[in-house]
Amino acid sequence: MKRVLTGLAVLALLATPALAQAATDARILTSLGEIDLALDQAHAPLTTCNFVRYARAHAYDGGSFFRVVSSAHPDKNPAPIDVVQAQTPRGSDDASLGTVRMEGTRQTGLHHLAGTVSMARDAPDSAGSSFFIVTKDSLNLDEGGPRNPDGRGFAAFGRVTRGLDIARRIEAMPAKDDILAAPVEIRTLTVSPSLTKACGSPR
Repeated sequence: MKRVLTGLAVLALLATPALAQAATDARILTSLGEIDLALDQAHAPLTTCNFVRYARAHAYDGGSFFRVVSSAHPDKNPAPIDVVQAQTPRGSDDASLGTVRMEGTRQTGLHHLAGTVSMARDAPDSAGSSFFIVTKDSLNLDEGGPRNPDGRGFAAFGRVTRGLDIARRIEAMPAKDDILAAPVEIRTLTVSPSLTKACGSPR
């Protein structure tokens, strides 16, 4: 199972650049309601287009938000985070359309603040389809942060513009060892035609 993993503490909050798109670039229809995303192709082009590739192949349809990590109920990792993680019907290790080279937070200037959307991974450059939404500021996920043993952090690539309350409802649901007792269904995940065009043909 792909996990949001562990590494060294972030000592200061860096400025986060404004997202290139303010409009809705992606919409996640869950069994609890809709979550809208703005994706930052300008600062995280590879990560954004990797997500778009899976979305336009309908890979997330029928998937779920299946895992939560909450600072209110810490896991074994000493570096707290607050996230809800999504997977395709194939599972959190689904890399059926390939993986993407990692764009770290030092490169992009994007940070894991409340509402940030980021890619789950094991080793660097291993992110496939699984992504997560940050429900509270979780800078431990940034490059150099203590949540990841290799110190590379995770690749942020957008933010929630509507529906963060739904992600927080998911985080509060009953879970055992971070896994939700009743995963929240992703009915559809769609991306805007303009972003699909900007990302070009599937590789």
